[in-house]
Amino acid sequence: MTTIALRTRPAETRQAAGLGRGLLFLMSAATGLSVASNYFAHPLLDLFSRELNLGTSMAAMIVTAAQVGYGAGLLLLVPLGDLLERRKLAVGLFMVTAASLLVSATAPNGAVLLTGTVLTAFASVAAQVLVPFAAALAAPEQRGRVVGTVMTGLLLGALLSRTVSGGLSELGGWRTVYWVNALLMAAMAALLWRALPSMRSDAGLSYPALLKSTLLLFREEPVLRWRAGIGALSFAAFNGVWVALAFLLARPPYGWTEAAIGLFGLVGVGGPIAASMAGRQADRGGAQRVTAVGTLGMLASWGLLALGGASLPWLLGGLILLSLAQQGLLVANQNVVYALRPEARNRLNAAFMTSNFVGGAAGSALVSVAWVNGGWPAVVLLGTALSAGTVALWILERVRTKK
Repeated sequence: MTTIALRTRPAETRQAAGLGRGLLFLMSAATGLSVASNYFAHPLLDLFSRELNLGTSMAAMIVTAAQVGYGAGLLLLVPLGDLLERRKLAVGLFMVTAASLLVSATAPNGAVLLTGTVLTAFASVAAQVLVPFAAALAAPEQRGRVVGTVMTGLLLGALLSRTVSGGLSELGGWRTVYWVNALLMAAMAALLWRALPSMRSDAGLSYPALLKSTLLLFREEPVLRWRAGIGALSFAAFNGVWVALAFLLARPPYGWTEAAIGLFGLVGVGGPIAASMAGRQADRGGAQRVTAVGTLGMLASWGLLALGGASLPWLLGGLILLSLAQQGLLVANQNVVYALRPEARNRLNAAFMTSNFVGGAAGSALVSVAWVNGGWPAVVLLGTALSAGTVALWILERVRTKK
């Protein structure tokens, strides 16, 4: 096995030691606000189609573009946390995200909206700079709880963004969604600048070498490969259903408004609770149990969703189970991956989360094709296949890594 030689400092440089509750809450809220930028479009897809004269496939591409941009940011920007001062990196990315949201807010056509979406997603990986930042500040015996708490904020941001987006669009049009978030991102940047401690860990590598070392982690860490595959398939299934949901609920038998569609984000609020519980279980050595429950729960959820094409109770039940399972699984995956190489935590996070969002982008693209050609039944079939893949990969990981 090839080993990358790293030059690390005896300890990371900090101006403030530890992680108090106030700072943990702020970092959790900041990750939620940052990642929300990638999900505002979900309940607005039908609205984009009407107001900007976009076809269904083109409107769905807005979501795919967000996943691609986020994946690129994870690969190209997040590893910088192992090279640059982390507070400056996080705050700088928040400011760039705010500026990019203004591009979307003023977009005259689909092409400009697509550009603003990609730029916003690229910079909003600040959320994934803050997660390992919090993990580094935490005591080892509390790392799972801290990661679970920060991920709770991130997941709440992803879920509630749809509700907020739908409500704001009803009040002032879809552009209001982007104007408001741009202002909030700029305000959060100022708060983080005042509250975050200075932290730097020097990997002793140039930027090109840092990116190369990130990719080489896939070759050197078998567990990372397995967990990246599990994460990619699970996020493809999870992200895909939310894309299709916007089209399902806008048409008969539902025929809902954007605000009502956005309210569906509330059905996943149990997911962050699952994330917190998963983090605590991981601290007790239970990451594999959480993985088993998560993968099997995702697969089971599609049985309920299959009945949800014309039945609201079944649709709600399936979405709740899917959210609980996927978000508990995500935290379990992160805890396993973070434990591999503490000195390369940002690069491990970049490698793992890039795989997740490549899967998310593929899921969005595949679901748009499935919806156009087969409607909700085709979406359910696709999601079932992707979720079955997560179960298969987890079983293979357990078999191969025990040898």
